[in-house]
Order: sequence, then structure tokens, then C-alpha cells
Amino acid sequence: MFPKITDVRASDNYVLLITFDNEKVKKVDLSMKLSDSRFEGLRNKVLFRNVKVDQGGYGISWNDDIDMSEYELWNEGELLN
Repeated sequence: MFPKITDVRASDNYVLLITFDNEKVKKVDLSMKLSDSRFEGLRNKVLFRNVKVDQGGYGISWNDDIDMSEYELWNEGELLN
């Protein structure tokens, strides 16, 4: 069982700051994933900044096609606190 997401903040350099319900904050750099067809739409910085937490905190999404789970973000993120 992974912690659920309570907040997500996007920066202009394709970095997300993810806050989890265990009060841990992780930084996730997506810049290297932009060449992956799954994430290429996020090159649009307006879309990237419009990220939101999915209902229940089980992931984040930008639209119906681009999302990430709490599992992915927890495992790929760099712990900040």
C-alpha cells in the first residue's frame, strides 16, 4: 500500500512536487520522459502546469490520455523531507 497524493505542483522545468498523505514530499523530474510517446504531450507547458490530483489521491492526470499512479510517483520521486 502506497501513500495517497494530496497535492501536486508543477514547475516550468518539467518538475513536479508531490505531497503525500504521510506528509512526505517528493520531487519528480519528467524532463527525461518527454521523448516517450506516453508523455510527449506534456512538452506543452500550459498542459504540464494543469496537472491535478485524481479523486482519492490514487494518481495525477493532465487529461484523459496522460496520467501517473501514486505508485509510479512514489517510486520515481526524490524525497525532499
